[in-house]
Amino acid sequence: MFHDMTELARIGRVLEEAHSLLEGEHKRLEREYGPTPYDAVAGSPAQTLRGVTDLSGAMATALKQFALAVGYSVLGLDERADRMLGVARMKPVAFPSGADRMARPLGEDTVRAMELIRDLGFFPEETAVATDVALAAPQATYPPADWNAYERERRDRSERQ
Repeated sequence: MFHDMTELARIGRVLEEAHSLLEGEHKRLEREYGPTPYDAVAGSPAQTLRGVTDLSGAMATALKQFALAVGYSVLGLDERADRMLGVARMKPVAFPSGADRMARPLGEDTVRAMELIRDLGFFPEETAVATDVALAAPQATYPPADWNAYERERRDRSERQ
């Protein structure tokens, strides 16, 4: 594991800031939408709240894993630190895909958090690309109105890769 404490602190602060922004956005959306019944329509209040919850949870998990890696490093447990850093660097589950559920325009804090993570350079490059796609989407795309078309598109995309 790298031991540049300045860089470790920078990464940790960015992960924390992104998580805090998303948590704040979650609270704002809860106040705006109030209690919402289950609704499977992309961009609905329920899906928007679920999306921001997914984004925030992904950042919370990444931050915990990163902090554990740093802790192992400080303790001199380099093998464990390296393994945990590898786990922390994996593409975060539900980031940025949580945004696919959310109504547009995305909230300012959601956009800022996504840009912070995109620009961090800590996660695989595919995370930055997916973030740009999610930020550019003019409307919520998940869950799809037509599941068959959605599955065909996913299958076609995977065959091209």
